[in-house]
Amino acid sequence: MAALARRVGLATRPLLPVVQTWDLEARRWVRALRRSPVKVVFPSGQVVERKRAPEKPPRKAASEASPREQQQKQTLQVPPSQTPSTWEDSGLRYDKAFPGDRRLSHSSVMTIVKSRPFREKQGKILLEGRRLIADALQAGAVPKVFFFSRLEYIKELPVDKLKGVSLIKVKFEDIKDWSDLVAPQGIMGIFAKPDHVKMTYPKTQLHHSLPILLICDNLRDPGNLGTILRSAAGAGCSKVLLTKGCVDAWEPKVLRAGMGAHFQVPIINNLEWETVPNYLPPDTRVYVADNCGLYAQAQMSDKASDRGSVCDRRYLKFHRYEEEEDLETGAKKSWLPKLEVQSYDMDWTEAPAAVVIGGETYGVSLESLQLAESTGGKRLLIPVVPGVDSLNSAMAASILLFEGKRQLRLRVEHLSRNRS
Repeated sequence: MAALARRVGLATRPLLPVVQTWDLEARRWVRALRRSPVKVVFPSGQVVERKRAPEKPPRKAASEASPREQQQKQTLQVPPSQTPSTWEDSGLRYDKAFPGDRRLSHSSVMTIVKSRPFREKQGKILLEGRRLIADALQAGAVPKVFFFSRLEYIKELPVDKLKGVSLIKVKFEDIKDWSDLVAPQGIMGIFAKPDHVKMTYPKTQLHHSLPILLICDNLRDPGNLGTILRSAAGAGCSKVLLTKGCVDAWEPKVLRAGMGAHFQVPIINNLEWETVPNYLPPDTRVYVADNCGLYAQAQMSDKASDRGSVCDRRYLKFHRYEEEEDLETGAKKSWLPKLEVQSYDMDWTEAPAAVVIGGETYGVSLESLQLAESTGGKRLLIPVVPGVDSLNSAMAASILLFEGKRQLRLRVEHLSRNRS
């Protein structure tokens, strides 16, 4: 029993850690090997002094360096006065984002930048695609952040335009999630909203600029506006004005439809009609695109049926003003300005001209008609086959702008023949 009690007592005692002496000695020797002592004392009492490493010679001055070293130094360093021509010479660096990286918080900015209130408040726009980004950089737009999936995409851009820009490489799946394109190009950029005064437009565009100005009124469709901007740049418009009520010119869909026209022709966005005359050259005549045809003749008719059959239904919103009567005199008030109707192919470019294009849903505004009347302008009629609805806004704008360009070219040729 005593032996059993002793065994039980040993079993119930707490187990103490067993420390082996050879383990401690090994650890001491490992720590000693990591040190660089001045002297080493062995257990036998022998003392060995450690030799010091030879001191490095002082660095030679630039004038004392060998010709080979000077040549290597010149090839590796780029003087600050010279603009780097390649990615390797520029010293630019990019960051690689990983899943869950906080730097991808820019993706939320990319989502917000698609909204018009954010663009107007923060002054930032989103550009997608190598060609559009290259056109923006060439015109002097200021980039802030670039997201790209392949390094060669960012290397295609001008190196001198990338200084101070945040470059972040992400997965193509991330760009695909951010983009609303079916086949994204793998590069997106956030730019400061361009100012037409500070932009540098192509010299060829400025050389072929014509005294024709375009005013967009109540254009709500992004595709139409982008196509109109592209036609304006192709015809050589000197300027494009967008009044309040139009879709934002810097919306991604408008940018894609414009195909770079935003950086070829000055665009002034979100204007009040009271300020539009401030952007017109002196002696400019404002012409309104007439999509209903011969509305002036309808005004001359007394029959409501004739008036309804001739006039486009989009002008019915002005009839209530026309039919109101003065309570004192009983006379009818004519709120709708009376403008002469002229065929679009007749000469209307003898003076600087501004063409007003209205939206397909709401048409032109009353303010545009009043401005045309005050400047001596007219309605430009594009005749269509009876029974056919009015032309698309982008199509009507293209017809009028290139017709104006044709008239100006004929006038120049006529003047040159008379001088000769």
